[in-house]
Amino acid sequence: MSLHPTIFADTESCPAVWIRVAGRGTFQSSPALKDFARRLMDEGRRQFVVDLKDCIAMDSTFMGTLASLAIRLRDLGGGELWVVNRNERNTELLAGLGIDTLFSDTPLPGAHSGECPEAVHHAADKAAMREAVHEAHAACVAVDSRNEDKFKDVIEHLKASAARDAAKAAAQ
Repeated sequence: MSLHPTIFADTESCPAVWIRVAGRGTFQSSPALKDFARRLMDEGRRQFVVDLKDCIAMDSTFMGTLASLAIRLRDLGGGELWVVNRNERNTELLAGLGIDTLFSDTPLPGAHSGECPEAVHHAADKAAMREAVHEAHAACVAVDSRNEDKFKDVIEHLKASAARDAAKAAAQ
């Protein structure tokens, strides 16, 4: 796993939390994004902007994490998630999973410089990583049932892995 953060944030300069993704949005950075955003949601923040200007690609876990955050903001009430500065490939990927409809298309809440000085770090253990990957793929399925066939093997594998680890822990 890379020791260099790929998620950077600005929580102070505009009404929304501004999150910039550098490089690839992957399963490795998903737990950090999820935990960071949820902590801020728990503190009452309801507007988030994810800037993909410097994001060259995303995997299904990262896209599912975005979907999960959008769903949580919707369920909390009054929340919005903007996903901005998408390149052509990222736009196709989000649309291909049917999750692009979750993101706000209203005008952004205030101007932003594009600077995100805070690196978002997170060390996820095996169980936390597995839970983040499972939740992300389950969110994709919840948004668009056509994703069930795409991700059923991943979800089944994650459930089996969790069951094996639970059995090992119980045996000790």
